[in-house]
Amino acid sequence: MSPAPLLSIRGVKAFYGRIMALKGVDLEVNEGEIVTLIGANGAGKSTLMMTIFGNPRAQDGAIVYGGRDISRLPTHEIARLSIAQSPEGRRIFPRMTVRENLQMGAAVLGGAHYEEDLERVCGLFPRLRERLDQRGGTLSGGEQQMLAIARALMSRPRLLLLDEPSLGLAPLIVKQIFSVIRELNQKEGMTVLLVEQNAFHALRLADRGYIMVNGEITMTGSGADLLRSSEVQAAYLEGGRH
Repeated sequence: MSPAPLLSIRGVKAFYGRIMALKGVDLEVNEGEIVTLIGANGAGKSTLMMTIFGNPRAQDGAIVYGGRDISRLPTHEIARLSIAQSPEGRRIFPRMTVRENLQMGAAVLGGAHYEEDLERVCGLFPRLRERLDQRGGTLSGGEQQMLAIARALMSRPRLLLLDEPSLGLAPLIVKQIFSVIRELNQKEGMTVLLVEQNAFHALRLADRGYIMVNGEITMTGSGADLLRSSEVQAAYLEGGRH
């Protein structure tokens, strides 16, 4: 008998006002996997990531993490359950220094292991070590994305949610970001749920993938199988091999 998924989303519906953004989504992430969710703009990918954290709240269905239904928990309690998110658009604190941003990430653990974890994330992103006393808002787009991921890692998550980590970045930075994601998974065993428009990179990296269209999952399979799918290639891979 296979173990239960680390994250199980079952029949989840979510609304913005009267608009149904998620229409009964089913998705699973097993311990130690990289699972990617791809789809066009407005498909509902970021809404699903935010719904896992309770904003917006799931109006129907269940979100089960580590065997516990978290769909009714407040966001701050979910953050204490070893789940961390690097949101779309980075959303760093621009007036704070890089060091202060990382301290905010560590606050979930009450600052425990701060120095150790600071050294760890600076090892993953050496550029941040050079920028520790620089304000976040003065960093380049790629550096801000590194900071957003590093800030999430400071809480020592068991499950890392990454929302569009390659958006708007130069190809060289994109490769660096995806290399770090692979390292976190392969060397540290971190479980990752990745929302990504760069379908080629995401599916090459992922153990499994889901395709979302208009708030619904329309296809699922291994990353390799989805890469080979003519339907996925036509819809998401044309010109995407950077």
